[in-house]
Amino acid sequence: MRKKTVQKKLITNVGSINVDHVYQVPYFVKPGETLQTVSYQKVLGGKGANQSIALSRAGETVQHVGAIGVDHEWILPEMANSGVGTESISVMEIPTGHALIQVDDNAENCILLFPGANEALGLNDLKARFDEIEADSWVLFQNEMPNLGEMISLAKSRGAKIAVNPAPFDLKAKDLPYDVIDLLIVNDIEAAELAEARLDGDQSKLSSLCPLVIVTRGTKGAICFHQGETIEVPAFKVEAVDTTGAGDTFVGYILSSIANGMDLGAAMRRASAASALAVTKAGASIAIPTSQEVDTFLNDMSEA
Repeated sequence: MRKKTVQKKLITNVGSINVDHVYQVPYFVKPGETLQTVSYQKVLGGKGANQSIALSRAGETVQHVGAIGVDHEWILPEMANSGVGTESISVMEIPTGHALIQVDDNAENCILLFPGANEALGLNDLKARFDEIEADSWVLFQNEMPNLGEMISLAKSRGAKIAVNPAPFDLKAKDLPYDVIDLLIVNDIEAAELAEARLDGDQSKLSSLCPLVIVTRGTKGAICFHQGETIEVPAFKVEAVDTTGAGDTFVGYILSSIANGMDLGAAMRRASAASALAVTKAGASIAIPTSQEVDTFLNDMSEA
């Protein structure tokens, strides 16, 4: 894999932290039905926390900015043990965000989300943290946080490079300040919705919104739009167990690779390999592979 020589900088991730209640089910429960689950897990989750852990396991130094409640302070040492900086996580007198997740026999998921303390993080909480951001360092955002557009603009005003994964996609995501975003990562459904809202439905024009757009497409792989160039990589074929954290794993690994100056094609292949490994295990953050595991997987694939 070709790399440019790039001095590593701290990556800041402003993102959600949730407790995931994961239920293995034979199929998604129907209205009015009571369905007995096959198994249950309570694990650390949230798109923000998952992506911070993915960045750390990809080899980055990452500082997480977010909020939890006093009801789940065990989250702080767990994130720290995964290599994530937790000094900028606020502990509030509000319940921690949580998600109820059904995972069916086809490894698909269905999620009910309560935002909790995530929604209490305000712009004033970020100003002091953003004053410490090193010029040209990356700040990552997802759409499980309040005031996302204002947060993005604030970070950009401090000289940061901006990466955004606007998921879950909603009406406010259509009006984000895309002109200040450096890296946009969306799935195929989000890409279609964004193109419909801003580009008359033409996804080929997504790169007119910001310089680098990457669209993940599940088993169809991923595609990148950059400066008039289109790069497409196929998905790796694996036996899927749980797809819950695959997208967050991809985001962490693609940002890590780009931040280190990796060739875009190689960066996408590395992120695709990481997300493929993630779906072979149950859970979200606990299933995210290490950089060494991803390198071994890629080497095995190239020799096959």
